[in-house]
Amino acid sequence: MYDMNNLKKLGALGKNADKAMKAFQAFDSIALEDGAIPVKYKELMAVAVALTTQCPYCLEIHKDKAIKAGATEEELAEVTFISAALRAGAAVVHGTHLMEK
Repeated sequence: MYDMNNLKKLGALGKNADKAMKAFQAFDSIALEDGAIPVKYKELMAVAVALTTQCPYCLEIHKDKAIKAGATEEELAEVTFISAALRAGAAVVHGTHLMEK
């Protein structure tokens, strides 16, 4: 199912939901532009979220953008383990819902 060529279909998706697509694109652009948090850190956060949600499209796109913004392989490696720790931590904390007392 995953194929970067599917991104070519975003135009068709947008054509069928023009107002929503334009709103999403504007929101996405504003959220990831330079601000109080520099673009490099925003893209590293995006990589962390993509690792957690396991979205291969987001991983590909935001990895490239993070590198273009100056992220190193060492930073990408740390982001990987931060994401893994938080995902594992969430499973542990949710395990409390299984306990009766």
